[in-house]
Amino acid sequence: MQISKRCFGLATGLILSTFMLYACSNETAEGIESISAEENEVAVITPHKDLNQLPVAPEIERDGDDVFVKMTAQITDIEIDKDYNYKAWTFNGEAPGPVIVVNEGDTIHYTLENLDPAIPHSMDFHAVHTAPDTGFADVAPNEEGTFVYQANSPGVFMYHCGTDPVLSHIANGMHGVIIVKPADGYPTDDEIDREFVIIQNEWYKYNDLNDMTNNEPSQVVFSSKALNEEDQPNTDGTVGALIDEPLQTKVGEKVRFYLANMGPNEFSSFHVIGTILDDVYIDGHPYNHNKGMQTVGLPASGGAVIEFTLKEEGQYKFVTHQFNHVQKGAAGKIIVEGE
Repeated sequence: MQISKRCFGLATGLILSTFMLYACSNETAEGIESISAEENEVAVITPHKDLNQLPVAPEIERDGDDVFVKMTAQITDIEIDKDYNYKAWTFNGEAPGPVIVVNEGDTIHYTLENLDPAIPHSMDFHAVHTAPDTGFADVAPNEEGTFVYQANSPGVFMYHCGTDPVLSHIANGMHGVIIVKPADGYPTDDEIDREFVIIQNEWYKYNDLNDMTNNEPSQVVFSSKALNEEDQPNTDGTVGALIDEPLQTKVGEKVRFYLANMGPNEFSSFHVIGTILDDVYIDGHPYNHNKGMQTVGLPASGGAVIEFTLKEEGQYKFVTHQFNHVQKGAAGKIIVEGE
């Protein structure tokens, strides 16, 4: 693994000192001024007070087997429930962040530009082998770092900020999905008519490490990330996102979901009401092939490829079968039209 970064030298000390000043907890560090967020009266880190950085598309370019990915760490306001704006810590202004798709055997050249003026951030790809202290190293505020990895295992993987405390960074919004497509494909590839990326995550009180650690989530939500230029939803993880903007398919088409649970704490019991899951690849690996499943269990950071057919016109909901979480927002909808 190779690393080239502009943020080292004095940056290592800057990371440590900055992070100590703006600790990611329910209380700001001693002596640091904070203001109250109007939405929930929980203190907002002062440098984030008036910050709302607009979403930007990731830069992704391919040159043979080399894939160059540039993303941002940034602070962006997201309306996660009606009239409730959350000052989210994000990748590229989305929570979950943009989906990244590479092929098995690719080399990933990943650059993180940290636009957060106060807190170091990092990238932890579950899809790669690397020494975390160097491969997932912090990038200081207003700096950028570049890291190189091999994508040698196919599947549906989580990525997230790995800066301590990791729980704060994930729960505040810094997570997403990287798909590593298998070199030989899936045995069911020729049967698939439509593909979607579906992600579950949960929200807690803003930047409240005690709440994130000890309490139940306030919202549990689904989102979709567009895979291509087709008319697919590309949403944040907000209450009702995939009810208000449902998925579309036709009678008899075989649908594939690249499915992932970001957590950071809760289990997902993913279920599509009104059908049976014909084919399921746990963690998205072709060797982990199951058939005829009713529900797929996903631990926090777990993934799967699931495939199913909807045989009649109508509206089909998908949920986590932990229905207390459905009451908190964990439901989406598929509209099935005639052929």
